[in-house]
Amino acid sequence: MSKKTVFQGVTIAQQALIDYWKQLRDPAGSVARDAIDPGALRSMLASISIVQFDESGDGRFRIAGSRLRDIFGMEARGRRVADVMGENGEAFALGLSVALERRAPVGGIMEQKDGIHAWLRLPLLDSTGQLTMVLCHDELLTSRRLLNSKGGNSVSVHTSSPRAAA
Repeated sequence: MSKKTVFQGVTIAQQALIDYWKQLRDPAGSVARDAIDPGALRSMLASISIVQFDESGDGRFRIAGSRLRDIFGMEARGRRVADVMGENGEAFALGLSVALERRAPVGGIMEQKDGIHAWLRLPLLDSTGQLTMVLCHDELLTSRRLLNSKGGNSVSVHTSSPRAAA
């Protein structure tokens, strides 16, 4: 059996968030939303959202940090993912489903007209123990120099057809 490389993030904040998520994993490798301490993520809360899916597969933003307004152009909290879809919607939705399928961190970057969108998706268990939630971290970077070159991540830039990196 070969070991899979686990995505480590493309920014320092994403690497810290993944490390925190890994510390919280249960023996099965899952993290419950209730295990997340917002105080431990204080410096990055403005860039964090949590999306929860219902039985029909419809996702809704339960939490949405204030910096996400710059990415989506609107307040996302309480809205359906489908209602927030904009320029970045395709990548956002794809990352959500891949994180849930893989039960592991996924992310990447996309070039945009106003900078680089660095994104991260981490799967979470809901209060009933079901994998229905995704913790998301999204940053708009003004320069490629803000990407963390440590950690050996191979990052592809996607401009029209975003895919998840792992």
